[in-house]
Amino acid sequence: MKVSVIGSGSFGTALSSLFATTYERVHLWVYEDDVYQAILNLRENVVFMPGLKLPENIIPTKDMEEATKDADVIFIVVPSHVVRHVVKQMKPYLSNKTILVSVAKGIENETNLLMAEVVLDVLGKGFEENVCVLSGPSFAKEVAEKKPTLVVTASKYPEKATFIQKNFSSSVFRIYTSDDLIGVELGGAVKNVIAIAAGMCDGLQLGYNGMAALITRGLAEITRLGVAMGANPLTFKGLSGLGDLVLTCTGALSRNRQVGTKLAMGKHIEEIQKEMRMVAEGVKTSRSVYELSKKYNVSMPISEQVYKIIYEGKTPLEALQELMLRELKFEREYLL
Repeated sequence: MKVSVIGSGSFGTALSSLFATTYERVHLWVYEDDVYQAILNLRENVVFMPGLKLPENIIPTKDMEEATKDADVIFIVVPSHVVRHVVKQMKPYLSNKTILVSVAKGIENETNLLMAEVVLDVLGKGFEENVCVLSGPSFAKEVAEKKPTLVVTASKYPEKATFIQKNFSSSVFRIYTSDDLIGVELGGAVKNVIAIAAGMCDGLQLGYNGMAALITRGLAEITRLGVAMGANPLTFKGLSGLGDLVLTCTGALSRNRQVGTKLAMGKHIEEIQKEMRMVAEGVKTSRSVYELSKKYNVSMPISEQVYKIIYEGKTPLEALQELMLRELKFEREYLL
């Protein structure tokens, strides 16, 4: 098979390295000139994955045609806000037999579409059966280090998810399957918003009690929105829901958690983003989540406060007080 990875950020680089142990060649599309030159000459992505020596059978290219033409499987591993632009570049070279696996975790601003929806919106009819997503608790650094990682691939067409599972699982990368495309994508996207809140919780030194409560109630918010959008609530108890949420809220490698910690220190979001070359998806996603919660009339108080801190200038302490003192409801505390 011709396997291509579109995007040479930390996760795209990690997946390329992982797949290169199985396949004769892996084509890696690179956007940045300095990253391309480093991979080509040093066999190392010194910008996004320093220290990882890349196998010779990873073929870096800046040519989208070279990367995608005649590809059997293409993994789209770019920030969510550029997925539409990148898929437009890919479109002329795709056949209706190519399987596209979206790995981006976000929701497009303006349209509020999930990433698989964005891909299909660009490609149109004829590609409905070809689009899968891949999500789950998976820090790029640990994938690159070949540490055991479990993820989920989802498709509305089970045979396509099974194809990805069988051809890309390994002794260090185990893939489960799902037919709940919305649930798997939404869990991967909204957990980044909750992770920003977790970083603020940590930065304000609110303790383990607060963190446990935040994760639990954050999961309730994700589940409520997911059910309103047609997802299976059980999906959010799995790897792409609870698993990814716990990892991103508690792991020191989480960029979204780092954003929250810096917000708690009093830094403004513009300053924080200037300091980061890699994207923290939760910043943009918080706007879409806020808008979706209003559209579907779903209560998402934690996500709403994250949005107001980032976009309306509310302080983390003000948000905390509002969350703790909001009206109590006399009802059973269920996940939903």
